[in-house]
Amino acid sequence: MFIGHFGIAFAARRCTPQISLGTAFLAAQFLDLLWPTLLLAGAESVRIQPGATEVTPLVFEHYPISHSLLMAGVWAAAVAAGYAAMRRNLAGSIVVALLVLSHWMLDALVHEPDLPLAPGVGTLVGLGLWNSRAGTLLAEVPIFLIGVWLYARSTRALDRIGVFGLAGLVLFLALVYAGNLLGPPPPSVTAIAWVGQAQWLLVAWAYWVDAHRAPLRA
Repeated sequence: MFIGHFGIAFAARRCTPQISLGTAFLAAQFLDLLWPTLLLAGAESVRIQPGATEVTPLVFEHYPISHSLLMAGVWAAAVAAGYAAMRRNLAGSIVVALLVLSHWMLDALVHEPDLPLAPGVGTLVGLGLWNSRAGTLLAEVPIFLIGVWLYARSTRALDRIGVFGLAGLVLFLALVYAGNLLGPPPPSVTAIAWVGQAQWLLVAWAYWVDAHRAPLRA
């Protein structure tokens, strides 16, 4: 799953106005922000196999540090603790933790049974929605669109950056998603890892946009 994670982040910003959209992006995508570094370090592995599923050519062979359920809980607690130390906001910290955990839950819908429950545990889970392109779109696109709609309806632009920066971010995410669905397989695992690292730019973009928008007051 890709844009679905961002849709959850947009929606969370609506539900918890004190959290920046950038923080919501960081939390919702934290497991996928960690994963590329572990790939480059050789601690986790993925294989490119065109036709592996209808949606992605990636076969996730080993990623218990970033994508096991147990470690997702550990990372959720760690990220939430870091947020709490900086912001002193209990409600925001809980939402941050839930956003990190939401990544694993959404991935479990689309992945083949390759998500471990814990490092060293052989049981793997995944409902395999990626085997249906239509099913994946029906699950993921509405999450994204509803999340964007909730964010746009609950904030107002302070200037032109708040308008066009948000529109550009949404359009860019949609184009990346379309490229992932329709484009050729990635050339190498190293390329996957470095493109994954570029997701930090999306976090920065979200912080920038959110600084130019303000919550609407009821």
